[in-house]
Amino acid sequence: MKKVYDIYLQLLRTALWSSEQQPLPELTAGELQQLVAINMQQKTAPLVFPQLLADEHADVQTKPLRMHMQAACVQTMQHQVRLQQTLQQVWTVLQDAGIQPVLLKGASLAALYREPQLRAWGDIDLFVGKKRYHEACDALRKAFPDAEELYEEEECYKHYNLVIDGVMIELHHVTSVIERPIDKWLHRKIERRGMAPERLRHIQLNGFDVVVPEPTFYALFVFMHSWEHLRNTGVLLRQLCDLALLLHHYGNDIDRKQLRHDLRLMNLTKLWQIYMFVLVNNLGLPKEEAPFYSDACSQRAEVLLTDMLGGKIEIPAHEQRTFSNRLLRKIYTMQCRMKEAERIGRYNPAYAFRKKIQILLHGATRLFAKDTVKA
Repeated sequence: MKKVYDIYLQLLRTALWSSEQQPLPELTAGELQQLVAINMQQKTAPLVFPQLLADEHADVQTKPLRMHMQAACVQTMQHQVRLQQTLQQVWTVLQDAGIQPVLLKGASLAALYREPQLRAWGDIDLFVGKKRYHEACDALRKAFPDAEELYEEEECYKHYNLVIDGVMIELHHVTSVIERPIDKWLHRKIERRGMAPERLRHIQLNGFDVVVPEPTFYALFVFMHSWEHLRNTGVLLRQLCDLALLLHHYGNDIDRKQLRHDLRLMNLTKLWQIYMFVLVNNLGLPKEEAPFYSDACSQRAEVLLTDMLGGKIEIPAHEQRTFSNRLLRKIYTMQCRMKEAERIGRYNPAYAFRKKIQILLHGATRLFAKDTVKA
């Protein structure tokens, strides 16, 4: 698979940085199928497929495979048209209600690519903050009475979901899900600074004015969003592509001193450096544009990249087991959570150590509290 991985990364670098397509080595039918599968898994298919379709060495002779790749590109571009129309409608409704939304991810990151129409995005994430959150939810329900609600607007959830004309709208009152109370409090302070109205940026999307986060916070947010996926659902290489282009385009506006301080507060400096190593050595980001780059994390970076490409980062399903004995049930739950911490420890040992301590303390507290109630 090394040859296929190397070709895949070459294709990604070309999609990110170069207007000239690099020649590819000859590919067998099996290798081509593997390339297609990796791109579908990593959500980078529309970025890479045009190169495969155009390369004379890529044996795309089978009509179904060619049609599959062409369809993936066309569907992405068509879906983007609907997404952008819905974005403008929702944005206008919120602004008319006196609420300033902030666009997260999606279209604002696609705009950083050489061909934005080929960076797939499937939903619309808008941040409105805590003060106007319920008011914003109500404004969208009234404006789109036929929309489907997927989640309650309770503040225990990160966002409220509404499906409008087949497009998912995620209305955020916070930008990231943080587990530990102290980390949540620290991140809230960082978020308030980075999302302050006077620090936000205006960009144009097809002639439509939208607001995005301040660059230093936006870099941290995109990184932490990927970290959230790494912990919970599995991370995609496309998220690293987003971070690489954000650092490239906004590099001069990023306050490195502030970013270093925020990463230290969140205990994520080492993981950030792992990401930077992958961005520089595998995705082609210039080293001077990668804050706090270090060669010292090369081994962990290689493990992360290999796991990502091999699909090994997805959360393994735990066997569903029932215990009549309460103590055995609690012990089994703790073992499952410990295994999750060990999985993350391959990339971020410091986080895994703190997570294990938290699991032990939480488990012991619940056992003690339950026994006290019984007494």
